[in-house]
Amino acid sequence: MFDQATVAMLMEGVVDTLYMTIVSTFFSYVFGIVMAVVLVICRKDGIRPNPVVYSVLDVVVNLTRSFPFLILMIAVIPFTRYIVGTTIGNNATVVPLVIAAAPFVARLIESSLLEVDNGVVEAAQSMGASTWQIITKVLLPEALPSLINGSAVAAITILGYSAMSGAVGGGGLGKLAIMYGYNRYQTDIMIATVILLIIIVQIFQSFGNWATRHSDKRGS
Repeated sequence: MFDQATVAMLMEGVVDTLYMTIVSTFFSYVFGIVMAVVLVICRKDGIRPNPVVYSVLDVVVNLTRSFPFLILMIAVIPFTRYIVGTTIGNNATVVPLVIAAAPFVARLIESSLLEVDNGVVEAAQSMGASTWQIITKVLLPEALPSLINGSAVAAITILGYSAMSGAVGGGGLGKLAIMYGYNRYQTDIMIATVILLIIIVQIFQSFGNWATRHSDKRGS
């Protein structure tokens, strides 16, 4: 159906898409965990209530999440150029992907942390555990299965963002779909990119489900 050059181009698109998605998911989780932990411990019934910090961060997260990705990607072009030195390509796409996804990830992680039994947290407090110990020894370990499952959801969401980035200089399968499938009316390439994206989504979700089951101590 496709010649060797087209297959090589599609495989390169898969590699670029995986690179953008995995790297962006990693950094989104790094920043998302920090924001989520601050939101959880600073909320009114948290272990270190701080209404000012909570309110400010809550507003920042909500505002950032409200931006459509394509608009956000264009809006942060100067920041992207400052960070990576260019506004096109895979590395340039990672910057707006992280900015767009980190608040979404923070909400996912916040929900996971809030699912942890308050009795476990109170028991740790009664034994004199510090805030850092409660975060690292209680909240995060207890929420681990939910966090892993959330990472699959985040990766799939970021994968969708990465595909949209092809419209404004991003790489990967999204670029191929727009350049060949849309601009040049090559329907076969459009269909191929859609199928490849579906396969990647299924792989991410299957791996997330597998990792969640194996990390859930309650199921062992």
